[in-house]
Amino acid sequence: MSATAWIVLGVVVVLLVWAVAVYNRLVQLRNRIANAFGQIDVQLRRRYDLIPNLVEVARGYLAHEAATLEAVIKARGQASSAAGAARAAPADASALGALADAEGVLGGALGRLMVVAEAYPALQADATMQSLSEELTSTENRLGFARQAYNDQVLEFNDQAAQFPDLIVARLLGFATVPMLESTRSEEERAAPKVRF
Repeated sequence: MSATAWIVLGVVVVLLVWAVAVYNRLVQLRNRIANAFGQIDVQLRRRYDLIPNLVEVARGYLAHEAATLEAVIKARGQASSAAGAARAAPADASALGALADAEGVLGGALGRLMVVAEAYPALQADATMQSLSEELTSTENRLGFARQAYNDQVLEFNDQAAQFPDLIVARLLGFATVPMLESTRSEEERAAPKVRF
């Protein structure tokens, strides 16, 4: 075998080792995204479990506000379904968009419930309602941190997949960029409601 053939073989081996290393790194980053979404999913499930209890406690006090209570339950169901679709494909832009939209509707319905509940001092004084409200607030905070961790992992993956020369391997092997979780709510909706129980 000639020296030129050995050089060509050496270059091919180096390129192959480099491509395998890049591929493995992209797979690792993609798996971290799925793990980060799993943390969001845990908090969403916790929130979805708290909502029926919150509605049930409020139902006794807000009997004539059935439409508000039903809106919360319906929004919870839609958000839970959207979370299931996003769970199956945590890097799919349409699934994440549907989840964000459903979460926006749920947040609005919960906000309306809290505003209505402010008009009922007996409900505000209910110990179970206070406890559930505190749990919901704690869950919302954890959810915010989990979303931030997800976005950090997405940024790292997208940066890695978009940098030359790694983008060659990423494009050849179908590693598409992953969308960030962004809020679809307006500035008014983002403002925390002033609720006192």
